[in-house]
Amino acid sequence: MARIAGVDIPRDKHVWISMQYIYGIGPHLSRRILSQLNVNPDTKVSELTEDEVNRLREVIDKQYRVEGELRREVQLNIKRLIEIGSYRGSRHRHNLPARGQRTRTNARARRGERRTVAGRGQRRGMAKK
Repeated sequence: MARIAGVDIPRDKHVWISMQYIYGIGPHLSRRILSQLNVNPDTKVSELTEDEVNRLREVIDKQYRVEGELRREVQLNIKRLIEIGSYRGSRHRHNLPARGQRTRTNARARRGERRTVAGRGQRRGMAKK
């Protein structure tokens, strides 16, 4: 496995797909980096020369913010929103969707498992509302 930006990227996949295992690099950015270095995106990682791997490592380390540095920046941005008391910050604080999605239905991934509440639902002998 080639180690780039502290991440072991898979050897048996194409380079442009393997680079996406690094946090902060998506399909578009991986192809842009490879074209900048004149590396064929469809070659397997195991077929890369040591020189090409070193050039990849250098470009990613010097020009792009990835992995720990990027994660830290995102967390600081969220913390700043919470501290200034913005609407988005309050949504983050209460673990709710921050970008306008509905929460009456859906949003289960963000809100977590359903919690049953005592006294909800239809009771025997009472009419429906």
